[in-house]
Amino acid sequence: MNQSVTPKFSAVVFDMDGTLLNTLADISFSLNSVLAEEGYPTHTVDECRVMIGFGMRELVRKALPESAHDDSVTEPLLKKMQARYAEHWNDNSRPYDGMAALLDAIDRLGLKKAILSNKPDRFTRQCAEELLAPWRFDVIMGFREGIAPKPDPTGALMVAEELGVQPASILYVGDSGVDMKTANAAGMYPLGVTWGFRPAAELLATGAAQLVSSPEAIIPLLTV
Repeated sequence: MNQSVTPKFSAVVFDMDGTLLNTLADISFSLNSVLAEEGYPTHTVDECRVMIGFGMRELVRKALPESAHDDSVTEPLLKKMQARYAEHWNDNSRPYDGMAALLDAIDRLGLKKAILSNKPDRFTRQCAEELLAPWRFDVIMGFREGIAPKPDPTGALMVAEELGVQPASILYVGDSGVDMKTANAAGMYPLGVTWGFRPAAELLATGAAQLVSSPEAIIPLLTV
């Protein structure tokens, strides 16, 4: 790569599920196995695809019949799903094709990089440490109790502060409307990816400034 190119952004913030990693099979299995054991209807992988992205607590709630939307039901089921996911989080989950080339390019350009996910913080870190081991992320932040989940911009602004970078100079990369809303609310550049869990129409409707169909397509956007 031409070493004289000037970075257009100072940092890149990634969503995790559906953006960096294809985690759909492991999340769906963990959810459905617990639902089945408790006597609730299960969901197809495509049905799970549209429920993921709001955090594990909300995923459990969305997966249950409306008559079961009570903390006395959802909280025990959430704990059981977390335990099941702890056993199966890396059965099938892998980085998307082309992600290695993108992360290598970010490192060559000397840009900072971070992960911001609604996945519980311990699982977010586990996934990054094992499945993205060749790359160091400056900040890794999953859902933490007491901090509003995306699309609330609080977490994104915390990441920007920890990176020491102004939000306006951050490229925010995500696959869902939750991500696009988060990026816009935080004053970051909202880049939607179409290889993840949500359709392009959702990304555009929620404020994506641009769409890309492969990780490699992001590389030219990093420089001027």
